[in-house]
Amino acid sequence: MKTMIDTSQSADQLRSVIERVEKLEEEKAAIAGDIRDVFAEAKGNGFDVKAIRQIIKLRKLDASERDEQESILDTYLRALGMAPELEDDEEAA
Repeated sequence: MKTMIDTSQSADQLRSVIERVEKLEEEKAAIAGDIRDVFAEAKGNGFDVKAIRQIIKLRKLDASERDEQESILDTYLRALGMAPELEDDEEAA
């Protein structure tokens, strides 16, 4: 009889876990829809959605990570000749 009780409890726990995950997945889908709506609103107001997404991504980083990424990007752009020269660099040349 003990095995049957253990099996029943395990099944109840498993069912509970699955139902909780399913509920969270539903909430996640609803939130994703809300986010799409906000981006559509921003686009309708003339904002560049790609730029907004980039800003959101950058805001998730701490200051040192953001500075490091900007420094690396600047280095790569300069290596490819894609970065505008700074006024100080032009005066030195």
